[in-house]
Amino acid sequence: MRSQFLNRSLIVCFIIGLGACMHAFAQDKDWRPVTSEELSAKAPLVEPGADAEALFWDVRVDDSSAFETALKHYVRVKIFTEHGREQYSKYDIQYSKNTKIKDVEARVTKPDGTVLNLNKDDVLEREVVKANGLKIKAKSFALPGLEVGSILEYRYKEIREGSSANMPLIFQREIPIQNISFYVRPFANGLALKYLTYNVGNTRFEKDKNDFYRATMTNVPAFHEEPSMLPVNEVRSWMYIFYQNEDAKDSKEYWKSISKAVYEGSNKSLKPNGDVESVTQQVVAGAATDDEKLHKIFDYTKTQIRNLTYSTNVSDDDWKRARSAKSGGDVLKIKMGGSGDIDTLFGSMARAAGFDVRLAFSGDRSDLFFNPNTPNFRLMLGSSSIAVKVGQDWKFFSPAEYYTPYGMLGWVEENQQALITDPKELIWQEIPLSPAERSMEKRSGKFKLLEDGSLEGEARIEYTGHRAALMKARNRGDSDTEKEKNLKELIKANIMSGAEVEKFTIENADDPEKPFVFTFKIRVPDYASKTGKRIFFQPNVFERSSKPRFISNSRKYEIYINYPYSEQDDITIELPAGFSLENADGPAPIRDQQGIGDHKTSMQVTTDGRLLTYKRKFSFGNGGHIRFPVVSYPVIKTMFEAFNKADVHQLTLKQNVPPSSKP
Repeated sequence: MRSQFLNRSLIVCFIIGLGACMHAFAQDKDWRPVTSEELSAKAPLVEPGADAEALFWDVRVDDSSAFETALKHYVRVKIFTEHGREQYSKYDIQYSKNTKIKDVEARVTKPDGTVLNLNKDDVLEREVVKANGLKIKAKSFALPGLEVGSILEYRYKEIREGSSANMPLIFQREIPIQNISFYVRPFANGLALKYLTYNVGNTRFEKDKNDFYRATMTNVPAFHEEPSMLPVNEVRSWMYIFYQNEDAKDSKEYWKSISKAVYEGSNKSLKPNGDVESVTQQVVAGAATDDEKLHKIFDYTKTQIRNLTYSTNVSDDDWKRARSAKSGGDVLKIKMGGSGDIDTLFGSMARAAGFDVRLAFSGDRSDLFFNPNTPNFRLMLGSSSIAVKVGQDWKFFSPAEYYTPYGMLGWVEENQQALITDPKELIWQEIPLSPAERSMEKRSGKFKLLEDGSLEGEARIEYTGHRAALMKARNRGDSDTEKEKNLKELIKANIMSGAEVEKFTIENADDPEKPFVFTFKIRVPDYASKTGKRIFFQPNVFERSSKPRFISNSRKYEIYINYPYSEQDDITIELPAGFSLENADGPAPIRDQQGIGDHKTSMQVTTDGRLLTYKRKFSFGNGGHIRFPVVSYPVIKTMFEAFNKADVHQLTLKQNVPPSSKP
């Protein structure tokens, strides 16, 4: 875990009279002794060349209480390089909702044995934005006394209130680990503590002391993420622990029983009352087709019912009222609800409109692919939606996903088997992938290239589908100033770091359906290179600083694109007076035999040679192809290199030679 720099001090404990700091061999009894071998170690054991290595990583999971699960973490890390020192001198302990982090302690033992302890007042709380736009909290602290050769130790207590030990145990981390152990003390509830294993070899739980069970792995290599890879839980080493009856059924019977139980439990909440029927008839009035009816109901539940999950300034009383709702009719009455409540009302109204409606469950493929052979509802089916039978087909809807438009589910749910609840049958139905054109980044701009190589003009960038949902999620809850700052940084990263952005506007940042749009004026000094009487420039302004997607020559994991996507560019550039294009040839079209990736550009120049028009169309994942084996990596890498080469294609302007004057 890495964080931005935080300036904090450490307490250096001096022994009065000796004038010297505490040493590793006279330590606080609560810390394990640091050995001379650990201090003198010059190289990592697990991965040669590693910047740092965890000597041990212990987590004690105490689930013996009926009210909470307590996890005690204790980690010892040896620093081998300057990069390792930089990485661990600032640290985040990330945690999610309904979790508390307590009793954070840390210390540094320097190579000479000097011990520096973290001041508890220097542990701060901050918000961390993850790559998928999710915002979580973190306890952050800085260790400025850390140096190469030091040993860093930290420990803390993690409290999960009202929880039982149904959780992942992560053995493989971002750092190589010599020894990692999980100790679990289960709750005596009459159920058996079970576990599922993922990429841990023969590691299993064994009986330990004081009613704990221990699972240990040794010499665990660091987990290194790769661009566009499978979900991390598909490839790293971990376990999932949970409680289950000893007489659990086989997979098919398990899912059938789950389907029946959920159907019976949800049937009452989806049943429309008189108010739901009355409002539904008003909402669908004038709709000529089933699709039009469902679209009207979808829009109503998304826009007329307050979704507390995505709202700001939500009070405890709001949530109290929402929790009191037991049916779609209750949600309609109070005009608010959590995400699940919004879906319930949609399903209830769809039933009132005459459709066969069921609650459906699917997995979250940003985390783990669904496997019907794994009989664990909590682990496998983390997402829900409403299945509606239209003709002979089941279609899936979730107005609860506030930023996802009609006809789509969140990308994490698409391309997976969904369990459609039923009292008798086991119904599996695949949720289709949305095509590339539904998730588009559309960019347009009118620019002027100056003789000194500067570029100035106005631009507009628009996102739809999954790309819009991601942008809205990333900016959700931020102030207008923060949104503008984040998007300006995105512009500069794609164009040039020295770009000057002004007259910035943002549209539809919180609108559930409309595209996410921002416009801006921009000036880019030194956009083009000038040599003698020639100017070299890239006509695709938005790809000025782009790099190939894949750089490494080797690959460990399969290539995985989250969803099919597309891009369109429409750019005009006014060329400087006194210059003309030596040629306006563009890159040739790029397309594989299956049409998985498609890249086309076209360029035209007006007859007076002053205005260049550049157009680009790109898509990837066509035909639903988003996963590729490792053996395909050279082909995929070469394809994206070709895409990038076309995007950064340069044109040359040559200064016109004035006609010689007659004597």
